[in-house]
Amino acid sequence: MNDYEIEEGESPVRVQRVRNEKGQSFVEFALVLPFLVFLLLGIIQFGRAWHNYITITDAARVGARAGAVSRTTACTTATTKINSLGVIPAGSSVSCTTPGGLVTGQPLNIQITYSFSIGLPGYFGVPALNRTFTLVSTAQERLE
Repeated sequence: MNDYEIEEGESPVRVQRVRNEKGQSFVEFALVLPFLVFLLLGIIQFGRAWHNYITITDAARVGARAGAVSRTTACTTATTKINSLGVIPAGSSVSCTTPGGLVTGQPLNIQITYSFSIGLPGYFGVPALNRTFTLVSTAQERLE
């Protein structure tokens, strides 16, 4: 016996119920879709933040190395090198310090700070997520 045949004494309600379940998967997909989209948008936002962090980290390393090699103008050279790369996001700030002075063997510290905003839409009564995070990357080299 399949679901479409009615046996003697059986109610036709069983046949009707099976026919009404044809759109069930579409309804379930429609209910789950907003959560999947929200998850996908969150992954994309995290990927953007990670990319920006890696970019400023690499720029800080390159700048610190350039500054360490040219000891007498370490901070100027480091800042110029970082800005000439053209890879740090707009709005980043670069700071350079030489706590031990411009003496061979002393550290040169480069710090790049960037404010990153995450924006995710709100739905089903959940408020939108709009947060700003500060990404900070530092690099240190010894002056040569």
